[in-house]
Amino acid sequence: MTSAPTAPANAAPLDVQRISAISLDLDDTLWPIWPTIERAEAVLQEWLLREAPKTASLLLTPGILRELREATEKERSDLAHDLSALRRESIRTALKRSGEDPALADPAFDAFFAERQRVTLYDDALPALKWLSERYPLVAVSNGNADIHQTGVGRWFRTAFNARAFGSGKPHAPIFRAAAASVGLLPKDVLHVGDDAELDVVGALNAGMQAAWLVRDERPWVHGARPQLIVPNLHALCVALGA
Repeated sequence: MTSAPTAPANAAPLDVQRISAISLDLDDTLWPIWPTIERAEAVLQEWLLREAPKTASLLLTPGILRELREATEKERSDLAHDLSALRRESIRTALKRSGEDPALADPAFDAFFAERQRVTLYDDALPALKWLSERYPLVAVSNGNADIHQTGVGRWFRTAFNARAFGSGKPHAPIFRAAAASVGLLPKDVLHVGDDAELDVVGALNAGMQAAWLVRDERPWVHGARPQLIVPNLHALCVALGA
């Protein structure tokens, strides 16, 4: 994919003059999430090998992680917006099933969570954050459990919202509206940027924002309402805003 931004067919053009702030997704927008999660799960496994070896052995069973996660999501539907709590409760379920102390779930999760904050930014992320933050107030809006300060990007953001702390996440409108209000604006004055077509783009559009879809690979747009902008990287976003 080229680095040039594009305006999708049948979409309203991006109104750059209207943009007074930018909200940004984090996972798979500023850094790739799956390498981060894989490292964090490896650290968790090492911790369990030392402190709860039966549970560590159980988690090596093919498909068991998915089974535990799905069981936890079903039993604790009240935690659907809280990925940290779901992960912690999945660990607790594994400990119980293995006959080990379920109280170990908290320190085990802490080991996982600390490593989860060690992200590797995309090459375009820091230059873009610097350029954008010099021109707009930036607000992080994420359904994940990354912490902007622990991941090292907090200096560029005015504030941050995540589904766990807020109580609900994307694509629901309240978190987008709260992000706009946090910098004294209405949603119509904010451009939201993210990689997930439904959670980021459709959610932001439904909340009254303009939206830019960040697509680092080739994927077709399959939804109804279209983003005002499609970009293959954050450099192209800056080009579009500076044009």
